[in-house]
Amino acid sequence: MTKQNAIAVFDIGKTNKKLLLFNEQYQIIFEQSLKFEEINDEDSFPCEDVLALTEWIKNSLPAILNLENVEVKAINFSAYGASFVHVDKEGQPIAPLYNYLKPFPEKLKQQFYNQYGGEIHFSQVTASPVLGNLNSGLQLYRLKHEQPVFFNKIFCSLHLPQYLSSMITQKNHSDITSIGCHTALWDFRENHYHDWVHKENISAKLATILPSDEVICAQWNEHTLQVGIGMHDSSAAFNWHMEHQHESFQSGCVDRK
Repeated sequence: MTKQNAIAVFDIGKTNKKLLLFNEQYQIIFEQSLKFEEINDEDSFPCEDVLALTEWIKNSLPAILNLENVEVKAINFSAYGASFVHVDKEGQPIAPLYNYLKPFPEKLKQQFYNQYGGEIHFSQVTASPVLGNLNSGLQLYRLKHEQPVFFNKIFCSLHLPQYLSSMITQKNHSDITSIGCHTALWDFRENHYHDWVHKENISAKLATILPSDEVICAQWNEHTLQVGIGMHDSSAAFNWHMEHQHESFQSGCVDRK
């Protein structure tokens, strides 16, 4: 039996988690969707059950890799990116996947912006409106100042798409599509991490940055796979249009002179 080649995409939203298989014509040939019950963090605030999510993906891989009529050649991940997974040296999560909707302590927020240029200037430089935990870099700032003992135990902090990729590749990487989305981490004037990231020793917890189209060759149960490093979900939706848009936005405009 001739197998058709396919790529698997795990699309992880806050509400729905999807597994999709695309053939070489970008047609969906398999789709699975499910939801997980949230758990609570140490403050009893609802959050993603990252262990259940991890287990589902690991259990899904044998099923799609052993399909009789499909040969999965590659895997990538799209996920909401405003959350960090904090892992140990073995790549295992050591903290809840904190909910970006969780209120950020007001006193700590004022301390941060007073120290690093004020809300307006900082927001302009980092392209990050003042959004509390939705600025995922501030999640690390909060951990450092509120839970310093735990912060020191973190080997690496990965945005969710990159954590999912690391489950297969066993390699930790950062992707600019996650870093650049209102994280308060990136200085867009200087095109590198903002100075505060280094001054607070946050940079020591972040993995090497790779391009969003980077592919890593990995082995999974005797299967050789090309694995993407994962993309922020909004960027994943937009990136296809950027890759295929060859005309300028003005090309279709009508000259009304």
